[in-house]
Amino acid sequence: MKKANKLFVVSTLLTSLVFAGCSSQSSTTGGNTAASGDKKIVIGFSQVTSESPFYTALIDGAKAEAEKQGAELVVMDAQNDIEKQNADVQDLITKGIDVLILNPTNPTAVVPALNAAKQANIQVVTVDRPTEEKVAAFVGRDNKEMGRIAGKQAVALLGGEGKATGKVIELQGDAGGKVMMDRHDGFHEIVGKESGVKIVEGPYADYIRAKAVKAFQDLLQANPDVNLVYAHNDDMALGALQVLEQANMLDKVKIVGIDGLSEAVKAIIDGKYSATVFNDPIKLGSIVVDTALKVAKGEQVPEYVDGGTGLIDANNAKDVYNEKDVFVQMK
Repeated sequence: MKKANKLFVVSTLLTSLVFAGCSSQSSTTGGNTAASGDKKIVIGFSQVTSESPFYTALIDGAKAEAEKQGAELVVMDAQNDIEKQNADVQDLITKGIDVLILNPTNPTAVVPALNAAKQANIQVVTVDRPTEEKVAAFVGRDNKEMGRIAGKQAVALLGGEGKATGKVIELQGDAGGKVMMDRHDGFHEIVGKESGVKIVEGPYADYIRAKAVKAFQDLLQANPDVNLVYAHNDDMALGALQVLEQANMLDKVKIVGIDGLSEAVKAIIDGKYSATVFNDPIKLGSIVVDTALKVAKGEQVPEYVDGGTGLIDANNAKDVYNEKDVFVQMK
């Protein structure tokens, strides 16, 4: 009997070593959790597009956090196509994901994807853009607050609260977009209180620099007395900078943007640009993966998780700038 018991123990030990060896060879996006004995959580991520530098950086942040926490991240690119996104989500469900991160191409037309996840008992966390349907959590930033921060800086640059004067040209994002409306409304909430400031609302340039260049050329011709440019993102603001530089007017006009694009921050350091507002996509990617993992584990999370923001100007631009980053990272 003693001999038989010894054989059993040795056999069991060998079997355990074999399984441990198999576990150490698994290769996924994320660290190995075999040592802790936990099942690796699989996160599906349906991203609206991979063409935007902002969304590419967001995915980079998500991948880094998944690896840090030992989770697997499966990413699919909807290519700005809602039908593809709905099909992608179905694919992710078939792959056996535990939780879904969704950046919706369209907040209402994505309902089939949400229904599919619900039928499969998979919780959904949205990022950057909310859906109209209720989900476990939305991870994003307060774009209206970003507009307010930009507005307060504009007022300061034009003479201060209650004393500000001048003309502002506003370069707007996409017509009817939630981000555009919030960044518009937040800015107007602050600057609109200043009776000495006039805001000229430009056409929608869809956050694209080339479109902003063309629009601003016409706006500048019609408003040569402009004192400040406010753009709903840095890419459009940099388009205005280009036009002002060509017109030898850069020393006469202040520029305020949003997003914390490193190119804009470098322009602040160089004295060509006044301010921008943090919108760190890497941090957003990290937060949304952390939130999704909590949801998958059954932990309570807030319905809205704020990614945070803040002002970047000449006082802190050098501290946050890194030429290797596309967007500056919040410390």
